[in-house]
Amino acid sequence: MELAKAYDHRDVETRWYARWMEANCFVADAHSDKPPFTIVIPPPNVTGSLHMGHALTVTIQDVLTRHRRMAGFNALWLPGTDHAGIATQMMVERHIAKEGLTRFDLGRENFLARVWEWKESYHARITSQIKAMGCSVDWTRERFTMDDGLSHAVREVFVRLYEEGLIYRADRLVNWSPGCQTVISDLEITYEEKDGSLWHIAYPVSDSTSDERLVVATTRPETMLGDTAVAVHPDDERYRHLIGKTVDLPLTGRRIPIIADAVLVDMAFGTGAVKVTPAHDFNDFEVGKRHGLPSIAVLDKDAKINTNGPETYRGLDRFEARKRIVADLEAQGLLVEIKAHKLNLGHCQRSGSVVEPMLSKQWYVRAEPLAKPAADAVRSGKTKILPEGWDKTYFQWMDNIRDWCISRQLWWGHQIPAFYCGDCEVVTVARVDPTTCPGCGGARLTRDEDVLDTWFSSGLWAFSTLGWPENTPDLKTFYPTSVMETGFDILFFWVARMMMMGIHFMGEVPFETVLLHGMVRDEHGHKMSKTKGNVIDPLDILPELGADSLRFTLAGLAGQPRDIKLSTKYVEKSRNFINKIWNASRFALMNLGDYDPNAAPPERLGMVDRWILSRLDATIAEVDRALMALTIDKAADALYDFFWSEFCDWYIELAKPVLYGDAGAEEKRATQWTLVQVLDAALRLLHPFIPFASEEIWQTLPLAEGRPAFLMTADFPKAGAFTRDPDAEAEVGLLIDVITGVRNIRGELGLTTAATPEITVLAPDAATLAALESQRSRLERLARIERLVLRTADGEKPAGTAVAVAGKAEVHVPVIGLIDIQAELARLDKALAKANGGLEGIRKKLGNPDFVARAPEEIIEKERDREAELVDEIARLTASRARIAEISA
Repeated sequence: MELAKAYDHRDVETRWYARWMEANCFVADAHSDKPPFTIVIPPPNVTGSLHMGHALTVTIQDVLTRHRRMAGFNALWLPGTDHAGIATQMMVERHIAKEGLTRFDLGRENFLARVWEWKESYHARITSQIKAMGCSVDWTRERFTMDDGLSHAVREVFVRLYEEGLIYRADRLVNWSPGCQTVISDLEITYEEKDGSLWHIAYPVSDSTSDERLVVATTRPETMLGDTAVAVHPDDERYRHLIGKTVDLPLTGRRIPIIADAVLVDMAFGTGAVKVTPAHDFNDFEVGKRHGLPSIAVLDKDAKINTNGPETYRGLDRFEARKRIVADLEAQGLLVEIKAHKLNLGHCQRSGSVVEPMLSKQWYVRAEPLAKPAADAVRSGKTKILPEGWDKTYFQWMDNIRDWCISRQLWWGHQIPAFYCGDCEVVTVARVDPTTCPGCGGARLTRDEDVLDTWFSSGLWAFSTLGWPENTPDLKTFYPTSVMETGFDILFFWVARMMMMGIHFMGEVPFETVLLHGMVRDEHGHKMSKTKGNVIDPLDILPELGADSLRFTLAGLAGQPRDIKLSTKYVEKSRNFINKIWNASRFALMNLGDYDPNAAPPERLGMVDRWILSRLDATIAEVDRALMALTIDKAADALYDFFWSEFCDWYIELAKPVLYGDAGAEEKRATQWTLVQVLDAALRLLHPFIPFASEEIWQTLPLAEGRPAFLMTADFPKAGAFTRDPDAEAEVGLLIDVITGVRNIRGELGLTTAATPEITVLAPDAATLAALESQRSRLERLARIERLVLRTADGEKPAGTAVAVAGKAEVHVPVIGLIDIQAELARLDKALAKANGGLEGIRKKLGNPDFVARAPEEIIEKERDREAELVDEIARLTASRARIAEISA
């Protein structure tokens, strides 16, 4: 029944995680009768390291999982890692480059063997970091996006979609990374504003007798070699006579048409004439489709001029070619002018190379037939996206979705199961590698070398991890999952694709609720980066301040919608809170030496005991409601306020005289029993947030026989377990308000207790006066009052006093000759401003029909009561200010 003098997180965290693991505390049961609660972890990259975004994600998910497990759910939190195709391959390629090797030197098979070795090494690192955060994931069900089961699921999905006509191969424009030599997704592009130029180039009108020229404006002169038209607006009077004619494309010897296109051309931008290069610009590609233009690619995979360009430029890097082309245009008198222009330039996240729109034959998923049911599921409420408002973003993407390019020119990943016949043109997509061509019977088959986009396999995560395509017990029990918690930045790239795939292959939504969190920034709201030196690394925080401190901090910040502002001082504050819990628990245990946990509960409880149990029951209701609503920040705030303010600051202080022998045995026994009940329930409430410290303390509590082996498997407290006692809450609330009022006046005015030996408290009625009289000794002791005058407010009020409102009572502290009157007036003005601000906020809430319609009746009633209290407080503060002003006068 003793705790160490100080909390040592290093010892506690390692010890308890190992014990939970040994006892299979995290393992869910697919055959349980309990209602299921399922979260599949957003799989971190297998080569990655825990960063603050991961720490936030796993904190939120573990809080929810631990709560549901304790609340009687069959909770499964399924872990796993992502093979992260391009990220992992790039890391391994950089590694072997130190040996003077490329992947081509090793060959595909040997290179992939090296990647698997790398994966095994780094997998252990990321999983150990997840364990260090205290995550109660079911490690017996851990998955990897390229394990045998998931690889089987990926191939099955590809084949089925192909058979249904939803996967096809086509020449389209893609984001090409010359540095990585592969197609990349929009998510893998970072944009930077750069100083660029807008070149105005003259294109001579063909066969013109007047040497007429059409001037186009472009930011990319090198791509003009692939122009196949010049577009003007059909309503532009300057160029209407040229529509249908041709121009001579400089430097190429080709003629291209002048076309009218109202979608592409902005008459006010540049010259109002736009070069059209369908093979190197996404907008131009669409123009080319509308007008039936040819697409001429003039850059190869290294972003050098290819054989479609004039011989003089072939083999030149695109930026070197740009310089040469501009110089040649100027020499021919076709460069009209150059204007400064800001460019939003896209770079490959991995290699840093400028991304090139490239015409290429790739594999695509026909997205619209999959997107519509996924959008309808959110519209109908089958899946809810939180916080509210993000559904609009989701609908914008889903209602305007484009086909999804799923092929990547990599070696690490799920190789596309398409086979090309060397004797005919048949393409075979199959579940099992074919030995002969089904078209001609030939045996010269070659498998497609490309792999699938990483998002393709992770899009199946919600059901493939549970055993699909087999109808496993896990799949039957835990699908659909309960909550998908992730960052808002991958709502489309991952969540939307899981919705599409889950509905299509399972016939049900993959999750009931999508919970999105913001991006972790520094305390000023700036993006964290090594160059700025403002990165807060969880791997630095954990050894120094502990997992519980970081978890409680992140949980408390989780409600910030877009930017989560984090500072190490917030983590230190949480560390102080945990120390407070520890020290309060030590104090309790030191005063429970003669306590018998198996004895019958006390027949009578004191008023202070009834008050703290009533406040505990209110806190239980508030925390459970917040956790069920997925607002874990509100739960964390409620716990902090209860434990620090109500339990430590007030109950323990009020209970000390009883525990120290100033009362009878029965009263002491009642206080000891109350201490144990409060600590037991409070630690259960705190456990999802601070699992390590709460488990360590709880194990020392003197509880009745039959307790569970672990706090993490104990029942979560239920509202109603303790009696709500409005009378006790009112009486102790008044006591607290009076003591706080005395302390505030002294503190704000710099008055010592010696200078203010006499304090007067005015009660509004006889009942309140009696309540105050019953608490006289506590008032005198905790407010350090030498002479306490208690009377009703019907007589003349004391003159020359500073006044604090204490519920319906008033605290009067003599100040004549002791204070700066102007400072006291400033204090009252500040208190009035605060009260008026609070009143304005409450009235705004109550005046909001949406709030009144949605909020529980008890919350609305509470707000109305508070409104009345503030109106009364403002009236009394105003009167007090007037009295102080009279002294001044």
